[in-house]
Amino acid sequence: MTLFSIAFTLFLLMDSVGNIPLYISFLKKINPQRQRVIIIRELVIALFIIILFNFIGDAVMQFLHIQNNTIQIAGGIILFILALKMIFPPHGDPHETLPQDAEPFVVPLAVPLIAGPAVLAAVMIYAKQESSLLMVGAILIAWGASLLILLSSSLI
Repeated sequence: MTLFSIAFTLFLLMDSVGNIPLYISFLKKINPQRQRVIIIRELVIALFIIILFNFIGDAVMQFLHIQNNTIQIAGGIILFILALKMIFPPHGDPHETLPQDAEPFVVPLAVPLIAGPAVLAAVMIYAKQESSLLMVGAILIAWGASLLILLSSSLI
C-alpha cells in the first residue's frame, strides 16, 4: 500500500470529525486558550501511543500469547457494550463524572477517542506489512490532519 492510502485509512479510524462533539462537550467549561493546549497535549499523547504500538504492539501480543482472533472477539464485545450504553444511556449527564475544574488527561480524549482499538489494531496489522519509515510517515500525516480538525473544532 502507499503512504497516503495508509494515512487516509488511519485518519478515518481516528475519526476526528466524529470526535468534535465529544471534545467540545468535555472541554466546554475550560477557556478557549487552555482548550487548545489540552487538545495538543492529548493528541501528542495519542501520537506517542500509536507510534509505540507500531513498533512493539506485535511483540507485546506475542509475549502475552494473544492471538488475532482473541482481539477481534474482545473488540466485538466492547463494541456491543458501547452500543448497549448508547441505546440505554445511564440517567444523568455521562460527562459530569469530572469535577468542575478538572481537565481530562489521557482518558478519554487521547485514548480511546484518537488512539482507539481500531487505530491500534490497524497500525499493528500494517506494521507487519510495511516498513517502519512508511508507517511513521502515515501515522504523522493522519495525526496532523486530526490535529488541524480538532484545533479548529470550535469554528466548525
